[in-house]
Order: sequence, then structure tokens, then C-alpha cells
Amino acid sequence: MKKEFRFDTKAIHGEELKKNPENALNPPIFQTTTFVFEDLDHVEKVMSFESQDYVYTRGNNPTLRLFENRMAELEYGKGAVAFSSGMAAISSVLFSLLRPNDKVLAHKTLYGSSYNVITNLLPKYGVKYKLIDMTSLEELKESLDDTVKVIYFETPSNPDLSIIDIEEVSKIAYQRGIKVVVDNTFATPCFQNPLLLGADVVVHSATKYICGHGDALGGVAISKDEAYIHYLKFDYMCEFGGVMSPFNAWLMLRGIKTLGLRMRQHEKNAMEVAKFLSRHPKVKNVLYPGLESFKGHGIAKKQMRGFGAIISFEIEGGRKELEEFIKGLKLCQLAVSLGDAETLVEVPSIMTHRGYPKEKLEDFGFKENTVRISVGLEDYNDIIEDLEDALKRI
Repeated sequence: MKKEFRFDTKAIHGEELKKNPENALNPPIFQTTTFVFEDLDHVEKVMSFESQDYVYTRGNNPTLRLFENRMAELEYGKGAVAFSSGMAAISSVLFSLLRPNDKVLAHKTLYGSSYNVITNLLPKYGVKYKLIDMTSLEELKESLDDTVKVIYFETPSNPDLSIIDIEEVSKIAYQRGIKVVVDNTFATPCFQNPLLLGADVVVHSATKYICGHGDALGGVAISKDEAYIHYLKFDYMCEFGGVMSPFNAWLMLRGIKTLGLRMRQHEKNAMEVAKFLSRHPKVKNVLYPGLESFKGHGIAKKQMRGFGAIISFEIEGGRKELEEFIKGLKLCQLAVSLGDAETLVEVPSIMTHRGYPKEKLEDFGFKENTVRISVGLEDYNDIIEDLEDALKRI
């Protein structure tokens, strides 16, 4: 009977202990575009998928395959497809599951580019959409009709950290043959496994916590349906051309080795920062799933093994106070993205989510003075002192 390794072990070794070429401790980078054949019979076997050998890196590559297999193992899927970015993964998955006159239901609060794909790009190809509050199962049920083919959401969501009950949403969707796609970027497979809760496809911006070092772009989609993974890879990833480079796949594999260790420290730091912010008189509406006061705390405890490291909050006052706070930061850096060792601060309304209509921001769960923090791996006392010094400027 094969031994089932625990998360940190699987993150380093995978499900099976296999030797790398030349007995190398770390896998090599197969930095090649093209692979050669022995003869025409070999060509036929590879092209007809009778062989697992390679043709061209846009279709697959040993380093890419190793990364895909590792992600499938960690997310309890049967297969995965690596992409050049998180948005390549998200858009390819949505295009692969939707046809003209179909409808996608999405949570009202999404990463800015995901919002733009659903509300601006898909409609150009005849796909309808509806944005709802997916934390309300009643609103979800009322929004279903025969045209709905996909339910898409992030949990925790970006930037208001909405927690959506994956298991309950998946039960509702399954009864009607609707596919559920979950963006698991914030939680990572260390803290949450949507496929085990009934989701059909999990997507990640691997650029974030999977990589963990802010030095490689990538995305990945995972499913329990092997036929779908084959379809997604060869009908969409290959034809759209959003392939991850072998070097980036190797960097992702390097990052995965410390994913559990990093996520636990990220969460520890975030909890301390969230407590500090929730007590500060110049801060209001602190959003972090680990706080008992947070609306989705109970569901988060049920479906997550950790609360992550993203916190959102509002600065008391207006644009002037917001600018003074940002100017006062020294250790925490103003930047988009998240999941790096460094603590990053951003203002969603003018950065990652600037495509949202300004007059309706509150309907989507945030405001013009909302600040999002990706809590890094520095000593949390230094992070808190930096935030405190910046808040003194207000």
C-alpha cells in the first residue's frame, strides 16, 4: 500500500520518491523548445498520445509536467495545466467552459482583471454574466436559470476577503450540472482544497504564494477530471499559447518546497497585524478571516486550515489622510501583487481594482480609502511599528 505523505513532505518530494536525472537532488531545467524522435513510428505514438514523450514545450516539457503533477497532488486533482500567468489560467478555463448565450455567475468582488474578463471580454463573444453576493446561498439559488453553466468565485476574495461556502455552493451547482471554478490564490493548497469540497476546477495565480519570491509569473488550473485537463491543455493552453516557461516552472517548484513553512509564518504575522489594526483609533472596518468579528469567520474555520495573510482596512478620513499614511510607510512597500516575502501595501480603488466603477465601489465590498496589505515574512513587530509610524502622520 502506497504511503500517503503529509503536506510539507509532498510539497518537497511529491507523492512518489523518484530519483532525478543523474541522481541530482534538485530536478534539472529542461530548457529546450523541441524534442527529437527516434523514427516515424515513435512520432505516431507520441502524436496519438500512446506515449508520454514530448514534442514541443508549448504542449509539454519535463519541468512543466513535474510542476503540474506537484500542484495536482497538493490540490487532490487528477491533473493540472500550467500557464504563463494567473490570468492566462483564469481566462482559458472560462473560455473552455462557456459558449455563446451561456451565463457565468460570479461573486461581486473579484480581482480587477478577472472582473474585466467576465464583464467586458466574455460578453464580446456572446457570454452573459451576473454578479451576485455569493455569501448568500439564497441569492445564488434565485439567480440560477438554464443558461448558467459556470459559477466562479474567489474565497477569500480580493480585496474584501469574502468567505464563500465552497461545499454548499458546489452542492447547489451539482444538482443542475453547473461547473464550479474557485480561485484559491489567497488560501493556497496549504490552507484550503476546493476540489475536496466539491469544486470542479481550481485556479491559482502561481505568481503569488506558490512562487513566494516575487520573481516568476505563472498560473495553474487543476481538476479531478482527466479528460477536461487534456482538453484544457491541448484545445486552449496550446492554441492560445499561454505556456509557462520551463525556467519559471522550476522556480515554482523551488517555491513549493517552502510553501507550508511560509504560509504558517505569513498567517502568524497577519494575525498579529490584524489585531493591532483592529485596536487602532485611526483605522476602521478591518477585514481578516482570522478575526472572530469577521463576517465569514465561521465558514472560514470550517473549510480552511489557516486564514491566510491578506488584510484589508479603511483609513479614517479621506484622500489626504490616505496619502499621508502611504507616504509614512518605510518597511512596507507600495506595490500590486501579494504573497512575497516582503510586506506589500496597495490601494485597490486606484491600483488592482481601478476598472471597477468608482460610484459603486461600496456595492463591491470596498471603498476609495480601502487599503490592502499582503503581510510578509519580516518580524511582525517591525511590520506593526512601520504601520504605527505611518498612522501617526494622519
